[in-house]
Amino acid sequence: QVQLVESGGGLVQPGGSLRLSCAASGIIFSVKSMGWYRQAPGKQRELVAAITSGGSTDYADSVKGRFTISRDRVKNTDLEMNSLKVNDTAVYYCNAVLRSTAWDRNRDYWGQGTQVTVSS
Repeated sequence: QVQLVESGGGLVQPGGSLRLSCAASGIIFSVKSMGWYRQAPGKQRELVAAITSGGSTDYADSVKGRFTISRDRVKNTDLEMNSLKVNDTAVYYCNAVLRSTAWDRNRDYWGQGTQVTVSS
């Protein structure tokens, strides 16, 4: 069984920085991509940033130039968030698209979410 565990959320003032981390564990054959999504109250979940196994990245327009996604190992991903704004406040979810076994198809897995609050 695959688990994604996030850490690093919290309260920060506007203009501040936070770093989120996500670690995947369990039976994993290959990871296609990992990413971060967020959901603010009353809004749909949206992609923040994603990184493929080859290192290609994708960012939401609203975070380009402020957020950086990285993968230090195959199953771990970090999100460095700088110049945080009040409207970055949301629950941030780690996502992984991976195969548990060689004969499995790629599936989406989600972490439990971590709260990021930007407020003065």
